[in-house]
Amino acid sequence: MADLSCDDFQDSVCEYLIRHRSVLDVMSKFQEASARVNRAMAKAVTTCGCLEIQAHRQKFPEDVSLQDLRRLVCSHLSGELCPECREALETELGQTVFHVAALCAITGLDMSEIMAKEYDRLRMLGLFNLT
Repeated sequence: MADLSCDDFQDSVCEYLIRHRSVLDVMSKFQEASARVNRAMAKAVTTCGCLEIQAHRQKFPEDVSLQDLRRLVCSHLSGELCPECREALETELGQTVFHVAALCAITGLDMSEIMAKEYDRLRMLGLFNLT
């Protein structure tokens, strides 16, 4: 696939955004898409079993540097997405990105600019971003 920019994607979304152009439609569709991402992850764990969640309290030693925290903090996730769950999650994430682009388009925001600003904040704050 050719290199796709955020601008190209947002322009395409705007072009096809006809039936659900209302901000209320876009907001509710975004929320629905986000819930479907959560559901796809839950199904990978509970229905398929290709992923497993082993959650526990994160332990942060007092004498550890912020740089070393990266290797000490875990995601609580083990396993690997099977092809079916991978496809489902990619589809649902794609729909979520579509609705983010739609919200940007109807509010006059530039998705590329938002990403660039967030990237700059991330780089500026570095480890202190802690997200």
